Amino acid sequence: MSIAASVLAATVLAESEHAVELAAPTWVFGAVALVLFAILGAVTFSYRDVANRHADKGESASAHGEHGH
Repeated sequence: MSIAASVLAATVLAESEHAVELAAPTWVFGAVALVLFAILGAVTFSYRDVANRHADKGESASAHGEHGH
């Protein structure tokens, strides 16, 4: 076995011995991310059509309407 292979093997063995246990199972991290994205999606969805809720939009909005924006 060459010196490089010995060093690589020693490094792999040394790093596998110092594994840190996670605070929760790995599926919990995925579930938390899924719930957070669902909450953020609900917040984003709640802001749909907010501009059209106001009957009186003001002069700046009507000026943009003439140009098709």
